[in-house]
Amino acid sequence: MKLSLGVKVLIIVTCILFSVIVGIGAGWLSHQPSGRKRDAVLVGGGTFGGTLTLVILVLATLDVL
Repeated sequence: MKLSLGVKVLIIVTCILFSVIVGIGAGWLSHQPSGRKRDAVLVGGGTFGGTLTLVILVLATLDVL
């Protein structure tokens, strides 16, 4: 696919926003009331990184990016 640079940037920004939402959800679900908040932040950050990597690799494999 021949997409313009603006469309590719929009796709990347959408992927980042989707990964942020997934990371926030994972951190929120992993938080325990008696636990430390930094553990939930670490889980959310790891999930964000993994989700962003997976989405970018899938789009690159499908030749969108």
